[in-house]
Amino acid sequence: MNRSKLTDAQIAFGLRQVEEGTPISEVCRKAGIAEATF
Repeated sequence: MNRSKLTDAQIAFGLRQVEEGTPISEVCRKAGIAEATF
C-alpha cells in the first residue's frame, strides 16, 4: 500500500467539510485528490 500524500489531520479536515455540506468535488479539488479516491 502506498503512503498517503495527506496527513491524518488533512484527511479528517476534508471529511468534516463534507459532513458540513461542502461538495465532495470541491473538497477533492482543494486536496488534490480524485473523487474516486475519496
